[in-house]
Amino acid sequence: MTGFRVLGLDLSMTASGICLPDGTTKTIKTVQKDGDRRLQHIVDQVGLALGDEADGTRDGCDLVVMEEAPPGLKGPAIKAIHMVHGAVRLRLIDFGTPYAVINPTVLKAYATGSTSADKTAMAMAAYKRTGREFADSDQCDAAWLRWAGLDWLGRPEFSLPAAQRDRLTRATWPVPKGNPS
Repeated sequence: MTGFRVLGLDLSMTASGICLPDGTTKTIKTVQKDGDRRLQHIVDQVGLALGDEADGTRDGCDLVVMEEAPPGLKGPAIKAIHMVHGAVRLRLIDFGTPYAVINPTVLKAYATGSTSADKTAMAMAAYKRTGREFADSDQCDAAWLRWAGLDWLGRPEFSLPAAQRDRLTRATWPVPKGNPS
């Protein structure tokens, strides 16, 4: 057990990857015809992942790690990703849950050693380090985000070369709920 409950989120309007604190992954899929109601569905699912139970209990997470919008994204896609991030961040603020946002190139370099790694390289790096395969790249990225958070907190689930781990210093990290110091 790591001692910290870290949630990884690879957010998107159509398919958001989640890696729960126990390492379980899932994808939140939405359909375009639902319009902005998709935001509510994503936020509700993130709330459940944070421990928002029907009885009002909020066990929460110590830290949530999200991937920033990919550089170069334009048009409606960039607007949608920012809407999702805004809605999810409001839920995190409501829960008092600290979060970090990691640039995609930082995450790629952390996972593979290369800032230009593609989805296959990310999946291969996950398999190499953990023996795990994922249903889709959204779940894989969410797992890497969780692993990055655990690593930053000094509780890595596996070892990585120092140069890859050092990439995490390029993100801004909040103080987690269960402060490790």
